[in-house]
Parts: sequence; C-alpha cells; structure tokens
Amino acid sequence: MALGQKAGLRLVRAERGQVEWQMASLDELLPEDHRARQVWQYVEGLELSRLYDAIQSHTGRAGRPAIDPAVLMTLWLYATLEDVGSARQVARLCERDVSYRWILGRVRVSHKTLSDFRVEAGGVLDELLSRSVAALASAGVVDLQCVAVDGMRLRASAGTNSFRRKKRLDQLHDLASEKVAKLRGELDRDPGASDRRRQARRQWAAEDRQRRIEQAKQALAEIEAQRAAEAKEQRRKQPANKREPRASTSDAQARIMKMADGGYRPGFNAQFKTTPPIGLIIGVSVDNNGSDRGRLRGTVAEIEQRYGQRPQQVLADSGYDSKTDIAALHEHEKGTVAVFCPLPRNQDGQVRPPRVNDGPGVLAWHQRMNSDDGKALYRQRFATERPHADMRNRGLTGVLVRGIEKVKAVVLWHVHAYNFLIISRLPRTA
Repeated sequence: MALGQKAGLRLVRAERGQVEWQMASLDELLPEDHRARQVWQYVEGLELSRLYDAIQSHTGRAGRPAIDPAVLMTLWLYATLEDVGSARQVARLCERDVSYRWILGRVRVSHKTLSDFRVEAGGVLDELLSRSVAALASAGVVDLQCVAVDGMRLRASAGTNSFRRKKRLDQLHDLASEKVAKLRGELDRDPGASDRRRQARRQWAAEDRQRRIEQAKQALAEIEAQRAAEAKEQRRKQPANKREPRASTSDAQARIMKMADGGYRPGFNAQFKTTPPIGLIIGVSVDNNGSDRGRLRGTVAEIEQRYGQRPQQVLADSGYDSKTDIAALHEHEKGTVAVFCPLPRNQDGQVRPPRVNDGPGVLAWHQRMNSDDGKALYRQRFATERPHADMRNRGLTGVLVRGIEKVKAVVLWHVHAYNFLIISRLPRTA
C-alpha cells in the first residue's frame, strides 16, 4: 500500500494474482494500423527468391523445417525502425512484445539465428535496393539524373589498444603458434571426455587468436602497399604518412579515422548516394578509407552498375573536391558528368581562383559554382543529411559486427528502413 492514503477511501486496486482466460488471437491483439502490419505488407512485395533458393529443407526429407525468410526479414526491418540493433534484445522482445510476437506468428527463433540472418542477408539486401529503386525510376517516381553523395563514419567493434605494429604482431603470432601447437599435442594424448571438450574449446580460442593476428599482418601489408601507391600517384619519393602502420587484432579491416566529433577512433566509412530532393537512398558502399576525396568517379560507376545509366549531375561537399575526379568526369568518353561541390578557399575565406594549368573540367566547375543556377541546384544536396540524421537517431553510430561485409549488411538494414519510410510517404506527396 502506498504511503499517504487516508482511511475509508474506496479505490479500484490492481489485481495481478487472478487467473483468467483470454480468448483472443495474435491478430486481434495488434491494431489494424500498426507499423508491424505495414512492414509485413511491404516485405510481402519484395522478391526473396534468392533467400528461398538457399533453403535446404524440403518436403519428404528429414530435418527441421526452416524459418520463413519473410518472417526474419520483417522482424529485422521492424526492429531497425524501432531502434533495436541487438539480436539478443530482439529475441527478448519476441517473448513479451505483442508486435514482435505477431510478426513471428508463434514461430520460435533464437538470438543466434537472428544474428546470422542479419549479416548473411547483406547480398540480398543490396540486390533488393537496386530492384526497388529501379522500379521507382521506371515508374517516374525517382529521377536518377542528379545524385548526391555523402559519407558517415561508423565506430568499429575494435578498441584503439588492439592496434599493433609489425614487430609486436610478429611476437604475438609466434606466441599464438606455440600455444596452438601445445594444445594440439595435449589433445592428441586422448584425455578424458570432459577434458577433451575443455581442451577443444581452448584450442579453438587459440586458433581464433592466431587467425586474427594473421589477418592483422595481412592488413599491415595492404596499408603499406596503399601508401606506396598514393606516393607514386602524387610523385613523391616517400609516403606522406611516415608513421609505422598499425593493424587491429580485433578487426583487421578497421582503420583509425577522424569521426564526426573530431576525434580519431577505429571505424569504417559508409558512403550513401541519394536522389534530391526526396532523399531516397539509391546506392551504398562501405570501406575503411577515412577520406572522401577521390570518390566521385566511384559514385558514378556504382550508379551506372546498379541501374545501367549515368547520372548527369553529382552533388557533394567540400571533402570530395578532387580535381582529378572533376576533370575525369568532365571529359569522360560516355558523356560529361557535372560536379557540384564548394570551391576551395584560402585562409582568409576567399575562393581560390583557378590555376593556370587547370583544365577545362576544373574551369567549368568554377563557372557552375559561381552561377546562380549552380548555387540553387547545390542547395538540394542538404537532403542527403536527412538519411544520416535518421540513421544516427536509430542507433547507427557504431557497429557490433566485424569485417567490411558484415558492417555493410548492418548498414543496408538501416538503408531499407529509411527507404521504407520515404516510400510510404510518396503516395501522399505525389
């Protein structure tokens, strides 16, 4: 009883110990206009043949039936919209939340199944992105002639202290190899069953450690090769970054890069291509290069590869102002692609005039950005910041998975969740 109650009051009190029967189905418990129903209807319209073809459970064969991929697809898409990014948290919600229980429809699912499906569906999600945007483009809803590109840094699942130099990696590799050999010898002596299982777990952990160190050593070689290639392209005798490279033993594909808050932490660079002014995401890529410079040609190539047509205009921020890219897109054999990005400025904030040796592509870029029409068109680039804000509000500031492919899969879930919201508004705004 709460404090402060006066004697003689007549109250309706909560009764939680009464046993009762509730005659209702899951479908009756969920409102007709609930978002879970909208997501399920959206997923039912997707082409999921690639997921169904991978199922090996068939009628007349032994084995447990597979969970319908449409159920798992709906579950993760709805969870992403509800700001839930943990497989364990989704599994807990499937036990007690009506909307998740409705999606499952009495299907039992573990957090391991959820986690595996989230990262293994990356290729299907990438294909579905191209299919959905192509359908909208053929219907005249989306215009692919103008594309805006912007990047977002994601915190990797690796600590700064996990980065090691070559000398230390060699030492760790030798220690790991010795431990693996020792554990294999102990396992071969055929101890008792319980000891054998314990030794097998220890051996697996040691082999995993050895594998991650080998991946880190391979990453070091890739970093050194990349620096040498950049120095050759810039006609330098030595790489600009003279620091000894380091690689992570937790996630060998993560790199130290500058984040949005100005700090330097392990992360990945996710690049989003959108169609202004509606802001629909039409392309996405993930890598470990912390710089945006030199990505304009790759942006055009991705759109052409996905949809079979080249954009005529590309909008980008000042981080993409590579004169090499601007000149190459201006003089491309398949047609000119006009780049719209801010002109470089000096320390006083004044726009730098073109240099004497600048080509026609750079000169045309200056003319576009100094014209009123160019400035008006460039204002549409700010529509690309809406997807970033939406994804960050839904928890996409870092990732719990490791490796570029798995990180891209997580990013694609957020891309489809955002596009779902945009597409659901299109009929009302058309």
